[in-house]
Amino acid sequence: MGIFSNRGKKKELILVFNIGSSFVGGALFQKGESGIPRIVFSTREPILVENKIDIDRFLVCTVEALELVANKIFKAGVGAPSKIFCVLSSPWLVSQTRTIIFKKNTPFVFSTKLADDLIQKEIKLFEEENKTKYGDTGPDIRVIELKSMKTMLNGYETSKPLNQKAQELEMTIFLSISGEQVLKKIEDTIRKHFHSNLIKFSSSTMATFTVIRNLFPEQENFLLVYIGGEVTDISMIKKNTLRESISFPLGCNFLSRGVASGLGVTLGEANSLISLYKDGHAEEYVTRNLVSIMNDLKAKWLEKFQESLANLSNDISIPATIFIDMGRDLAEFFSETIRTEQFSQYTLTESKFKITLLDTKLLHGMAIFEDTTIREPFLIIDAVYINSFLAKI
Repeated sequence: MGIFSNRGKKKELILVFNIGSSFVGGALFQKGESGIPRIVFSTREPILVENKIDIDRFLVCTVEALELVANKIFKAGVGAPSKIFCVLSSPWLVSQTRTIIFKKNTPFVFSTKLADDLIQKEIKLFEEENKTKYGDTGPDIRVIELKSMKTMLNGYETSKPLNQKAQELEMTIFLSISGEQVLKKIEDTIRKHFHSNLIKFSSSTMATFTVIRNLFPEQENFLLVYIGGEVTDISMIKKNTLRESISFPLGCNFLSRGVASGLGVTLGEANSLISLYKDGHAEEYVTRNLVSIMNDLKAKWLEKFQESLANLSNDISIPATIFIDMGRDLAEFFSETIRTEQFSQYTLTESKFKITLLDTKLLHGMAIFEDTTIREPFLIIDAVYINSFLAKI
């Protein structure tokens, strides 16, 4: 009768890890039939920031943080998960929306085989284009996510294209790939603590997009901005479809390194000074030096942000609504930086930027928590997304 048939039985436990460029987080949650997961344990660990970026060393630091998170969850003794998921952010994967166009002079029947053949060809193209992305971490890559976004026959969108005749086919799909060596290190680390033959991977972009779309169904057009430790990702959603994504290698750690270099201090001291500065508690002489450095760093980040928006536009308007997904420490700093930006919001958008931060207040009620469980927005989003996905299986 299933796991929920008897009230006396324990509910199924699902484990999700979130691996980005700032933190590694993990949450155990009970699958909720109502669509609301019950998070029974969660934790997170920062990824060590170093003075210089080295992708191999960065992977080592990320795996070390994952090891700590997995160990904490295991030692919590809450229970063994029946399924394990990993939600990845840049730089651990590459995601892209791809459009497949197929035309014939005579009518053809849309079949599963036709769709599969076209998608496999597109996957091979995507893999070839991104083989150099992972450098020394290994040339082998793996497709970890494939989502059908939209199917059009003869110029008309249809939700039931199977066995229909057409002369023109257009399929929009969302693909994510990652380096095989990266994925294997993640899987091996998790399996030290939790025995599972299958660990399913997904992208943070798809998880966050899906949750926002369901939370704001009236909002058809928006930008999703993820600011991690090393990378900023921007995704453009038009008419409820993930149209394009773009990244640039400047995140929160860019500020830390800039201040450390400018003032001749350690990264830890730089982070403390940035915190005092943004809260208005820094001493006057420190503030004077910091203002100049922070303004310069802000201008460099903003320049890359503007370039990215211009590259996304392709002669179409950029949505003015922005959802920011990032840690709370510097959320207001980056929000205000984008708000005061002038070029993009007056030349590429229809109105001024309207910014919404994806925080626990916005996501209130989307998950249930045990009393002592920490509330992390990115883990709430992941749990809600996976819970909804599992509910359909």
